[in-house]
Amino acid sequence: MTNTFPFAFLESIATRFQPPAWVVGETQQRLVLFLNHVLMQEKEAQDRLARKKGSVLHIRWGVFALDLLITPAGLLDKATSAAKPDLLIALAVDSPLTLLQSVMAGKPPPVKIEGDVQLAAELGWLAENLRWDFEEDLSRLVGDVPAHALADAARRAMAGLKQFLATAPGSPFAASGDVVVKAAA
Repeated sequence: MTNTFPFAFLESIATRFQPPAWVVGETQQRLVLFLNHVLMQEKEAQDRLARKKGSVLHIRWGVFALDLLITPAGLLDKATSAAKPDLLIALAVDSPLTLLQSVMAGKPPPVKIEGDVQLAAELGWLAENLRWDFEEDLSRLVGDVPAHALADAARRAMAGLKQFLATAPGSPFAASGDVVVKAAA
């Protein structure tokens, strides 16, 4: 008998959870700030995005959506709801647990991309080459040695979690990493 109770229970809660609008708005603003923090650490990333200034990205995952405007500085800002998106990126996975498994496996989640092919190519470059240096940011708060020790512990914990998820009996994790791309007409 396969028991997937914890996974099924968590998945049912996550798919039915609808946070208040103010929580969604604040979370989106924090996400934009974080993305800009990561972008500011890599000048090449900002330069690539600056070439597409004024473009609007619409990112959707289930009921959650975020519209981002590329600024002339090569950073991101929340776009107005009336802005027409140049590129649509929709995660083709409804399950948060399947998405987590895909990320833990180091595979991109399955996505559907429609719109500006050049903008999609720039975002693809960012996804492949841009990384958050967690250890560097942490070292500013606690110093180099504790930051290295904490980052090492986090890497080992993630490796253990990854191994656990891969070997869990009846695991619902089977992400394919499929990508569907449609060019704008």
